[in-house]
Amino acid sequence: MLKSGTGVVGTLRAGKGLRSIGLRADMDALPVVEEVDLPFKSVARATFNGQDVGVMHACGHDAHTAMLLGAAEVLAKQKADLPGTVVFIFQPAEENPPPGEKGGAPQMVVEGALANPKPEAIFGLHVWPDSAGRITYRPRGAMSASDAIDIVVRGRQTHGAQPWRGVDPIVVSAQIIAALQTIPSRQ
Repeated sequence: MLKSGTGVVGTLRAGKGLRSIGLRADMDALPVVEEVDLPFKSVARATFNGQDVGVMHACGHDAHTAMLLGAAEVLAKQKADLPGTVVFIFQPAEENPPPGEKGGAPQMVVEGALANPKPEAIFGLHVWPDSAGRITYRPRGAMSASDAIDIVVRGRQTHGAQPWRGVDPIVVSAQIIAALQTIPSRQ
């Protein structure tokens, strides 16, 4: 079942039990040129924000898709022994949809991706630069809820010999950037 444009939801209904869980992976390609010299590198192109761009599954999105497909294959072979249903959620637009477009997880939810069946828990699959072969988990959210904010800094022009008479938007912007960066590192 397609959701949110390019998202896909697959359901593996097992013979035993009424419970269900979800496995989620992001699978969107990003407007990034893949600059490696490998035979499988992406050479795809697309239009993004009105510009012709290279497209690749950056940030591990290719690995995320492969992990979820692999999990679906393994679980499908064990279907008779599963104690419930598994919902496989391939989510687009993890990095946010293009400006002016709807997409990503919120749009998939609006379109009913979690409605029937409704997973009791969802496990998000994501790679992380840590020890190879290690699987970790965390209750509640992790690596989620990236938010975009717009901050407008207005300056007031002045002569370089009298900087106190103006407001330098570059200095103010630099202070905002430095202060915002301390939020994740210090709190």
